[in-house]
Amino acid sequence: MTSFMHAEALRTAWYPVAELTTVTDAPVAVRLLGESIVLWRATDGAIVAAPDQCPHRQAPLSIGTVADGELTCVYHGWRFGDGGRCTAVPSSGSDAAIPPAAHLKQLAVQERYGLVWVCPGEPAFAIPTIAPDTDPAFRRINTPVEPWTTSAPRLVDNFMDFSHFPWVHTGTFGAGQDPFVPKLDLEQLDDDFFGYRYEVEANNPDEAVAVSGSEEETVHRWMTTGFALPFLVRSTIRYADGLEHILLLCCTPTDDLNSLFTFVVWRNDDHTVDPAEIIAFDLAIGAEDKAMLERVPGTLPLSRTGVANVQSDKPSVEWRRRFAALIGADQ
Repeated sequence: MTSFMHAEALRTAWYPVAELTTVTDAPVAVRLLGESIVLWRATDGAIVAAPDQCPHRQAPLSIGTVADGELTCVYHGWRFGDGGRCTAVPSSGSDAAIPPAAHLKQLAVQERYGLVWVCPGEPAFAIPTIAPDTDPAFRRINTPVEPWTTSAPRLVDNFMDFSHFPWVHTGTFGAGQDPFVPKLDLEQLDDDFFGYRYEVEANNPDEAVAVSGSEEETVHRWMTTGFALPFLVRSTIRYADGLEHILLLCCTPTDDLNSLFTFVVWRNDDHTVDPAEIIAFDLAIGAEDKAMLERVPGTLPLSRTGVANVQSDKPSVEWRRRFAALIGADQ
């Protein structure tokens, strides 16, 4: 099995680990690259990310409580505030000095696109820019962060590929779609994403009308799909009337074989349709991917001969090549 989670380069990237709305008045436990992390909001409202382990006797801090921005460990009552600094050791009394080893290691954290992003090491990557996020013509819709029992490389490989559409997405938009994939030309789509442009005729069932803005049985989509290392994929969809539907597909490795997945949607619609109705169809598409990927064991081989490839696999092969180079894996 290809193992990747201990690659040092991956510790320098940003990963979405939770929705902003889930970090409120209680600690939140997440896993990232095999490590347990706790999130909470400090006194200034900023999110703190730290190892989910009290430095005293290593109890998980995520089972503790938060009051007035301070996280209390339930084992011995040690408290931690802004920046993960220990503010109280009850057994020592209020006058005793707090040892330096009592403070938590604070991990780099950002709030972006309605998500909490964590970098476990020294950041070397930037979170990609999604221009519509600051464009008032667009609205942003978030979806839950879900655990998937599949490896992050398999997620990216799947999202970079559209030859599976007529086979996996038969319950949504893929039924009857032409399985032939024309030659794909790869290009730098913008400063952050590398991928390809293509066009498809997609089924437009009743469940998709809110997304496409059309009541026709099929709709023509002008699309791009591109990746940003290590595990982000962006898909853009444009319809004939100028409607744009942009998805940021976020694949966060909890370990070699498991992931967190969420997607964020931006749309330049009239903002009148219920957001839940907008994302319902995309969630159904994601459920089809999940059902397929969770049946595929192990992580994706990174070597050139690890899996068979044909011309339609060109985008995912290029992602795999660049990812292998990033983590120093044999190709």
